[in-house]
Amino acid sequence: MVTTVKSRGYRLFQRINAVILTGVVIVTLYPFVNIIARSFSDERYIVSGQVNFFPRGFNVKTYELVISDPMFWTNYRNTVVYTVVATAIAMLLTTCYAYVLSKKHLKGRTVLVWIAIFTMIFSGGLIPQYVLVNSLGLTNSIWAIVLPNAISVFNLLVMKAFFEGLPKDLEEAAAIDGLNTYGILWRIVLPLSKAVIATMVLFYAVSFWNSWFTAFLYLNEQDLFPVTIYLRNLIAGATGAESAGAVMSEVSAAAANIQAVTIMLTVLPILAVYPFVQRYFVSGVMLGAVKG
Repeated sequence: MVTTVKSRGYRLFQRINAVILTGVVIVTLYPFVNIIARSFSDERYIVSGQVNFFPRGFNVKTYELVISDPMFWTNYRNTVVYTVVATAIAMLLTTCYAYVLSKKHLKGRTVLVWIAIFTMIFSGGLIPQYVLVNSLGLTNSIWAIVLPNAISVFNLLVMKAFFEGLPKDLEEAAAIDGLNTYGILWRIVLPLSKAVIATMVLFYAVSFWNSWFTAFLYLNEQDLFPVTIYLRNLIAGATGAESAGAVMSEVSAAAANIQAVTIMLTVLPILAVYPFVQRYFVSGVMLGAVKG
């Protein structure tokens, strides 16, 4: 049995490292803990700056006001549908495009790569994009949310690098056994790519879930709004002089903690999903970004 003797300098380094990392964890967690405490605190304690780690004057009035509104659940359902559909389409397009770009023998591969990179650096602008979406008849539909942001070039390049790092022998053996390109992708490549796929799903899902500006531009009917627009309107109503109906009037009285409540209601689903894909997160990004 080999016994490792730690030097005094190494033990000192461990203590200093533990202190620094503990400080980083506290600084990172404090805003989240504070938001939770503010969302359950009474308005006067928040205004006076007395809320830190624990709620003061326990208050769930704002939660009740928001959750009791039927429109909240309609918009929440919209967000779930938009996120699921948009993420599925984005993953389909990104995976297929990345797999194609990973084939170095493909003619015109360099052109396709630079076309993708060009769109990441340069944009047509907000007004041309709005005119395009409107002329295609996509406004006031789910496709206005899904299609304009269907492919993230960053995610595309990460997946491309990951596919390039897979053993070529496996694909050649599968081709000899009679699998075509789609069969190789479905039965060989994708099962080996769970880490990067889970990571990309998380990236896309978080992006679509938190998105509000696209919906703000292209959706005009309240029944089609995602929950982010609903919560934005609550904040605007709580911090502004105007009110729109009984619910908004009551929420205005709880203006000090409305922002904390909206943040909590928005991030809870993502926080619930994250632990299931977290184990793939680091390995997925690193395998797609580092070449051996």
